[in-house]
Amino acid sequence: MYFSDEKNLRRGFIILCSLALIGFITWNAFNFFQQLKEDERRKMNIWASAQISFIQDDENTDMDLILTIINSNTTIPTILVDEKGEIRDAINIPKEYADSEKKLKDYLDHIQAENEPIEMDIGSGVTQHLYYGNSPLLNKLKYYPLVLIVLIILSLVVVYFLYTTTRSSEQNKLWAGMAKETAHQIGTPLSSLIGWTELLKQENVNPSYVLEMEKDVDRLRTITDRFSKIGSSPTLQAADIVEETQKSFDYLKSRSSKLIEFHLELPQKVILVNLNKQLYSWTIENLVRNSIDAMKGKGQLSLKLLEANGHVRIRLSDTGKGVPRNKFKTIFEPGYTTKRRGWGLGLSLAKRIVEQYHKGKIRVLSSYIGKGTTFEIVLKKLPSHKSDQLDA
Repeated sequence: MYFSDEKNLRRGFIILCSLALIGFITWNAFNFFQQLKEDERRKMNIWASAQISFIQDDENTDMDLILTIINSNTTIPTILVDEKGEIRDAINIPKEYADSEKKLKDYLDHIQAENEPIEMDIGSGVTQHLYYGNSPLLNKLKYYPLVLIVLIILSLVVVYFLYTTTRSSEQNKLWAGMAKETAHQIGTPLSSLIGWTELLKQENVNPSYVLEMEKDVDRLRTITDRFSKIGSSPTLQAADIVEETQKSFDYLKSRSSKLIEFHLELPQKVILVNLNKQLYSWTIENLVRNSIDAMKGKGQLSLKLLEANGHVRIRLSDTGKGVPRNKFKTIFEPGYTTKRRGWGLGLSLAKRIVEQYHKGKIRVLSSYIGKGTTFEIVLKKLPSHKSDQLDA
């Protein structure tokens, strides 16, 4: 299983648990709201019965108890409408609706939508209706689940941000530590190799052998220099990206299988970009090697450099197996690989070099399963007058 797949499973599990928690809270809040609503309905039925007893004024009725019940309603807005449809009484109405009869009727329309009216049979075939709205407590409770959900989501976002920031910081330290240790480990045998090449020159060994050894030593120096720059802020200098791309491409072409057809299309002029030459070369190398692996060592590999809107676009295309659209971003994550013996660091390293160190962009521009993939690097150009000065 890929590292990124494990990360996606963890994310999915966290999201599922969060949704379950939100659903549980919402369900409980809804049930609580319904219970309070039913309790208010029962209270209003008792209140309506007390009103009927008060209107009928039965001498056997305990009027003190009736008045206590009637006066106990201090929060629920209530409007009593007689048999002719006229408003007979209203209590607990907001002040802005109690100023005029028209506003009171508007408020009556409002509370009709909140609760079914209670019919009051006061005798002699006369029926009045009691309309009531939700109490202030019930109205506040309506928004409680929403507020709670927002708070939960914000808390999860904060926790996730802290988690990813911590993970990113740990990864950065790991990157830097591994890179510097690698550079240190290579440095010791490299110094020894330099000494051996000098010794071989004195022993009249075939110069061509020594020349090839020196090329490999220079290559090791370049690799050491690359690793030493990871985890620190590399120096960017104005450089001709056309020339640097040509060098990197030619080097890889000379050391790749003859079954790979290389095509290079570059402008015939100087284009300056703030560049770290070693790291840029490493990026091109990682992309080319990734494409060669995707083609299983046989196919066509094309590199094209374009100018557009003050930027340089480097597009590398292969005829490999392609990348599914849902993996366009995943392939740049550390640990993602489709190779059985791969570490999944090449493309993530390329992304780090382009986006963090050079403030550019790298992406999968297009990909078709069984046909191939095109990667694109976007870097900002330097002003054209600097290129003219370099030409001069």
